[in-house]
Amino acid sequence: MILDERTEFCDALALNTGAAGTYLLGDQVDLGKANNVGTGDYDEFVITVDTTATSGGAATAEFQLVSDAQAAIAVDGSATVHWTSGPIPVAQLVAGATLARVKLPKGFNYERYLGVLQKTGTAAFTAGKINAFITPASAGWNAFESNTGY
Repeated sequence: MILDERTEFCDALALNTGAAGTYLLGDQVDLGKANNVGTGDYDEFVITVDTTATSGGAATAEFQLVSDAQAAIAVDGSATVHWTSGPIPVAQLVAGATLARVKLPKGFNYERYLGVLQKTGTAAFTAGKINAFITPASAGWNAFESNTGY
């Protein structure tokens, strides 16, 4: 899989362990002026679990790919949401799990800075790390043996 530091949001970044709320994770990608996102070489958004998550209760995490006019992307609901995972229970946040591998929504409705938000449910996390990045869609490509033997 091809990873580019400039399109990487999180690299083994600890989940936010604060109370229920919305948190900005890791780095942001500066898209510059209005870009037609989702049509170039890097057009797939991926989130994986690096270290198994734990919590003091039945925690859930929801991840969102968002954009905003400022690098400190707003967590008050005013950022433009391009994709959301829906709530994921702590039991599914195990090391090696792929939480998302989705095509970036195409279009010009992206604001200048692209980033990832974590929305924590009722219980706080006590541990866990994730990776989040944009990569070429070919990252999911696999070579298979020919059924003709060649």
